[in-house]
Order: sequence, then C-alpha cells, then structure tokens
Amino acid sequence: MGVLTVEIDSKTERILSELTADGRSTADVIREAIHIAGRLRWMEQARADAERLANDPDDLAEIRAIQRELGDADAW
Repeated sequence: MGVLTVEIDSKTERILSELTADGRSTADVIREAIHIAGRLRWMEQARADAERLANDPDDLAEIRAIQRELGDADAW
C-alpha cells in the first residue's frame, strides 16, 4: 500500500474537517474521494462514448437497417 502526502489549501482543509467530523479518518475520506473521482471519470467516458456512437453515421445506418429487418417494435 502506498503513502500519499498532499498539501491542501484552507478551503480544502475546511471541507476535510467537515467530512471527518463524524469520526471518519482523513485517510478514509481521501480514499472515498479518490474512488468517487474514478467513478465520475468512468461515467464521463461512458457519456462521451454514448454521444459519439449516437452521432456515428455508420452506427445509425446499422440501427436503421436492423429496425427495418425487425419491423415494428410495438409488435413485441
């Protein structure tokens, strides 16, 4: 397990103090923040991928071809 040393500004120090007021350790709060940042990055990448695919002409043509082949979706 690695060790991380970070300089924080007064605003970050105040927020960290609020987040540890319930008894959680600084290390636990920072680990949780890193996990949240990782999930946010993953979600942003997924959003960007979905937007790219939604605007991809080849992909849209394939979707239309499948829809024509399957017929009316309301019939299902």
